[in-house]
Amino acid sequence: MPLPNWPRVADPTRRNPLLDLARILNEVIPQAHYVGGIVRSSLLKRQSSDLDITLPPEDVKPAALELARRLKAVSFEMDPEFGVWRLVTHKDKIQIDLTAYQGKDLKADLLRRDFSFNALAYPVSALPQIEITPHKDGTARVILKRLQRKNIVDVSGGLQAVADRVIDENNPRVFKEDPLRMLRAFRSSAELGFSISPRTLAQIKKDRALIVQSAGERVREELERLFATSKAYENLLLMDECGLLTALFPELEAQRECAEVYYGKGGVLKHTLDVFKRMEYLLDHLQKAFPKYAAKLAPLAQHKALYKMTALLHDIAKPATAKKVGDRLRFFYHEERGAKMAKVVLERLHYSRADIRLICAMIGEHLRPSNLASNDVITDKGAYHFFRDLGEAGVPMLLLCWADYTSYVTDAQLKRIMPKSGERLMSIARAQQTANVGKTLRHMQVLTLLLHKYFDQPKKVQPTRLITGRDVMDELSLPPSPKIGEILEAVSVAQVEGKVTNRQEALAFIKTLDLRAQHIK
Repeated sequence: MPLPNWPRVADPTRRNPLLDLARILNEVIPQAHYVGGIVRSSLLKRQSSDLDITLPPEDVKPAALELARRLKAVSFEMDPEFGVWRLVTHKDKIQIDLTAYQGKDLKADLLRRDFSFNALAYPVSALPQIEITPHKDGTARVILKRLQRKNIVDVSGGLQAVADRVIDENNPRVFKEDPLRMLRAFRSSAELGFSISPRTLAQIKKDRALIVQSAGERVREELERLFATSKAYENLLLMDECGLLTALFPELEAQRECAEVYYGKGGVLKHTLDVFKRMEYLLDHLQKAFPKYAAKLAPLAQHKALYKMTALLHDIAKPATAKKVGDRLRFFYHEERGAKMAKVVLERLHYSRADIRLICAMIGEHLRPSNLASNDVITDKGAYHFFRDLGEAGVPMLLLCWADYTSYVTDAQLKRIMPKSGERLMSIARAQQTANVGKTLRHMQVLTLLLHKYFDQPKKVQPTRLITGRDVMDELSLPPSPKIGEILEAVSVAQVEGKVTNRQEALAFIKTLDLRAQHIK
């Protein structure tokens, strides 16, 4: 009998046990089934980051050890309670998860899964073709090919769900058993372009309060995957309709009725979601927003989830700081207080210290460009102080401000004024002639101008230090003190203003300073 056409990796000549991965899996665990995401993704012709396989509990450990030997892989027990072992091959970095049946048999296991399209299984013994593709992150992506419909195990309409492109709860208790599945429904919708069934949305609305039981890091991981897509905004709106958004972020609920006279129905929360929408658009269309600097901003745009989270939290403190002054509603210091409130939220979600620092810096200073825009001329000195004070958050915050400013105009208005954002900065008087649209355009021009100074005139905003603190102490016969730093700062400002261009001029300049002044300027 001729041998089956086993799958091959990139180089069929080298000796590699992964050349016969499907055959080896069948020889070691013929009773097992590919299950869940790998089956669903393969039906959709999408690659998966791992192979999920389920089998009887007593078979998991011996299977993991034998497969590790045959595939030259490292194996370890991930979850003793649920009987989960993971294998990662040394060379190709293929991830294989072996999981014990959750229930008495395969059918019971499938019925306990989250959504019907994930309650599908395919026998290892049916020998599907396994296509392995190296990924840029050093791991591998896999897909099952030549699946035969007659071999697919479908106990709850999963095949129809895949065909209809719908996410449907697998049973009424799915969210009670694991509340994180509610968030996973929206993440899956965004990633796959599927709709969520009405009954599933109704169940999420009923169970939304349970989401607080989910571990913060698991919530963060789902949010990051959702926010990394280009469909996060529309799913965020749907989450809010179900009550899940403010169940996750109760701090946002107070925004709903705050400043409705200013923002319209939905108040500050409507504005927050509008800013989120604009941020999503910006990160997907840098070339349209900043054509000259799109390539240089592209590395930042890779961190979509981080900037969208910043947009979601940027006005978190407005309700707490709202105050009527005359006939105007003001939000004094909402940015500073917002940074502190955001820190609490981000710590709850187990964000890294670096991400918390960056997000909170952006939120805490997001009015700075607007303050600069209140002057008809944006000086080099003003731009220098901006980037000096903001540090690593300087350029990222310009993206937040773009999303914030453009949320005040319609899509049609934004499309009309965007090409003008790179033009010469219009005067405040001219901007006021066209009310909100003019103000928004001028703010956009300020952001472009700041990017111009940062990228095209780096010496204006990040001058190279010409002298050291030791030089200052030696030249002026001063002891170590905070005043040394003030003197060096004065030299940097002089460089930005073109008064100092080299070391000799810097040494001469410091001798002109009034050292008796309380603060050197």
